[in-house]
Amino acid sequence: MERGKRYMRLIVKRMIKEGKVNDAIRLYEEMVELTRMEEGCICYDLFQDEDNPRILAVFEEWSSDEALAKHQETEHFKRIVPMIGEITEKRLEMGSYNKLI
Repeated sequence: MERGKRYMRLIVKRMIKEGKVNDAIRLYEEMVELTRMEEGCICYDLFQDEDNPRILAVFEEWSSDEALAKHQETEHFKRIVPMIGEITEKRLEMGSYNKLI
């Protein structure tokens, strides 16, 4: 990693409403596909909990704060995130982590 350059990783975990997991996955498929094409996106992946399939987690890594901010202003982010929110029972975690090594 370049000295002084900041890389950010976000982890967002959600408990999806009963019966809505497949709907959420379909929404995330579009979100992942479009987001991975954005400048500054290093990684954007969706994971499902092994013990509870209603828990979905997005692991995302960005080259800079600016790249993340631009992502949050995209059409697909503004359209899809509220739709995922409607079928989310509870947001379990949202953490932002700075890469050290």
